[in-house]
This record gives sequence, structure tokens and C-alpha cells, in this order.
Amino acid sequence: MRIPKPLVVALAAAISAPAMAATNTLVGWAMMPADTFSDGPTSGQMANANPYGTFAPPYENRQPVQGFSAVLPGADENSFIFMTDNGFGGQTNSADTLLRLYSVRPDFRTASGGSGKVSASDYLSGAPLARFTHPSRLTLNDINQKLELPIQADYRFYYNDGSKPRVDSAIDFGRLLTGADLDVESVRRDKNCAMWFGDEFGPYLVKTDASGTVTRSAISLPGVYAPQHADVVAGRATANLGGSGGFEGMAINPRGDRLYALLEKSVSGDPAGTLRINEFDIDQERYSGKVFFYRLQAPEHAIGDMTAIDETRFLVIERNGATATNGTPFKKIYLIDIRGVASGGAVHKTEVVDLMQLADPDDLNGDGQRSFTFPYVTIESVLPLDARTLLVTNDNNFPYGGGRGLNADVTEFLKIRLAKPIPGVRPPHLQQARDARRCEMSAGLGQS
Repeated sequence: MRIPKPLVVALAAAISAPAMAATNTLVGWAMMPADTFSDGPTSGQMANANPYGTFAPPYENRQPVQGFSAVLPGADENSFIFMTDNGFGGQTNSADTLLRLYSVRPDFRTASGGSGKVSASDYLSGAPLARFTHPSRLTLNDINQKLELPIQADYRFYYNDGSKPRVDSAIDFGRLLTGADLDVESVRRDKNCAMWFGDEFGPYLVKTDASGTVTRSAISLPGVYAPQHADVVAGRATANLGGSGGFEGMAINPRGDRLYALLEKSVSGDPAGTLRINEFDIDQERYSGKVFFYRLQAPEHAIGDMTAIDETRFLVIERNGATATNGTPFKKIYLIDIRGVASGGAVHKTEVVDLMQLADPDDLNGDGQRSFTFPYVTIESVLPLDARTLLVTNDNNFPYGGGRGLNADVTEFLKIRLAKPIPGVRPPHLQQARDARRCEMSAGLGQS
């Protein structure tokens, strides 16, 4: 697409306004160990060894409950639905990793108590479970063969390569989707109980019913092609978006009829350090043609998540690739606004939280400090709980790490109390949770 000339000026003006708050406080903390698994096909057979020497793949008859890249409200106010991403970091090593959503119940450590531990919970009720098994999850599948893309279930051997292991019978029989089929990084539930997943390989939008069954062919973003897009692979198009640059963030408006899909990388020809936000009409199942631009604080940064506050305002996680063991981490959350912004314009942007500068007066994570930092490579889930409280979680890229130390990263769950509230935030675990339960009960959930 052509970029309007005024955009350059608008982008400069859109670089973030002063921070909304000087001091935000950690008021809840919980941790899930790196070696948290669910049952399932053997995973990690094509994954690289963990450089830290622990949790070495493969994982026989197990799937890692890790790599959280998106969050939805759970069945009750104490549970959350987290989506795992494609597995072990790439299309070429994740063919035996299932695309799943898990119901998770953190028992937050707070000033007044709490264990800081994380347990599985029932997907339909939110009730605690002893472990991550069938009732805690759903698995994405294409049992009705709607995708029109080759998937691992089509092959006898992973990657259709006789030198690789045989495709697991569960993947074959259920046409379960894996991290070599799609790299899902975002998910939203619409007003009609359908779920929409944002993928990075196309980038594609993938629609499923409430049970995780694909209901139509994948929807491409017009004019944008990642290296793994089917048309690029077939030689019909040329990639103009970097690998792993697709829909990292995706928000849905409160009415449930518009998606806002945010790319992680710049499209070739766009101004450096700008990311497209494309509006998608759910009723028409097509892009509306409206596009907005998010300006990164530095061209080498990336985004981690995008979630709606109301019809025009959204929270966006922006970060660099540095950690406590490698470089200077930049991990912040911004409030953006498309109100009054014409298609092709840059969004207004204001800093809300610096995740490297949180007060921790009660030392909730037990490190002996009264300040808290969140220095992980990727932080990919944010959910506003009320006007003054955010839930934030990292993607631990299991079994890799180096976030806090030279070891496999854990998954940490934060509740952050904002020094300055965000007006208009509505608690998500009321009507949304009731709607989710209604949708899932009516679908029967066909989990795997």
C-alpha cells in the first residue's frame, strides 16, 4: 500500500507522550516451573538441545505447558485461558508440538498471603485440577479439512521427510494442528462464540469454533507475505515481511465485531520502525481496508501483545530482545488510541508501565529486593483486570531462557497496580466469562 506523505510527520508526533505514572506496584506474583507438562504426543524430537543442560528434549508422551503468547478471561475470576505458541521457536522444529489453550489458576502471592504457585484448572468451570490433563485444555484441529494448507496430519512422517519420526497417530487421527502448521501468537473470542487466531507464518487469520475446530480457510492479509506464506513457498509471491513478523498482537473491540491485528515487523517499503494495525470486519469476514501505524520506540524493538480497553483504545507491550543476562532490557506497556486517526495515520501512544521499574514493597517474588524487574526476552500477555490492575505474563520459550539467569526460564504471572488508573476499563471476568462458558458448553468442547 502507499504510505501518505503526512505519515512521516505524524509518526514523529506519535512517539510516546510522558508516562502516565511514575511508580507502579507489584501486588501479586506467581510462578510456574519450567518443567510443567501435559499429556500428549512426544514433543521436542526436532528441537535443539537446551544450552543450559536441563530439561533436554525430547519429552516422551508429554507436551510442554509453556510458551504463553496470549490470554483470555477464564471461567471464573481466578482462572485464565492461556494460548501456547508454535512450540520450540520455529517451523522446522515444532512439528510434534500441539497448538493448545490451557486453563490456568495462579494462587497469587500478595501482601496478605497466597502461595505463589500455579495449578491447572477446569476449562469449563475454572475449578482447580491436580495436573494439566484433558479437562484443562482444548487443542486446535482441522478435522473438517478447511484450512487449504498442508499440515503435518497430511503426512506419514513429520515434514513429509522419511528421515524424521513418524507423525503421531493422535495428530493423524484428529488432524491436530502443530507448530509446523501455524505459528499462532494471538487469540480473541467474538460475539458469536467463534475464536480467531493471529498467525505469523502467513500472516493468516484462522477461525475456529469454541472447541478449537477450524471452520473456514485461513485468511491472508492482502499484499503482505511472510516467507512461509503458501504463495511464497509456491513461487506465486515474494516475501515482503520478515520471518516471525506476523500477527503477534490482536485485539477485539468490546462489541465483538472488529479485530485489530498488529504485525510484529515492518512491511517492506513502510517507514522503518512502524508496524501496521489492520482492521478486520468479523461480520463480513474480510479486512475493512483501514490500517493504522504503531511507531516503535526504536526500530529494533518488537511488540508482544495488544488488547482492547474500549472501541478506540488498546494496550500494547513493546520490548527489545535483551535480558538480565544479555544487554539492557526494554520492556514497557503503552496505551494507544485510534480515535480521530484517519486510515494510514499513526496512533497516539502513551507509556503506562515500565516493566523494568516496578515497586515491590512486600518482596513478593522473594528475591530480597523492594523493587521488581521483568527482564525476559518475550513478554506476550497483558489483560486489564480493572482500571488499576493489569495481569502480565511472559513467554518463557521453553526449554530455553536466560531471562533472569543462565537457566531455562520459568513463567511468571504478575498483578500490577497502576499508580494512575486507566478510565473505562471494565473487569473481564463478568459478562465475558459467562459468555465464554455459554459458548463452550454449547460447543461440547471436543477437547484433545
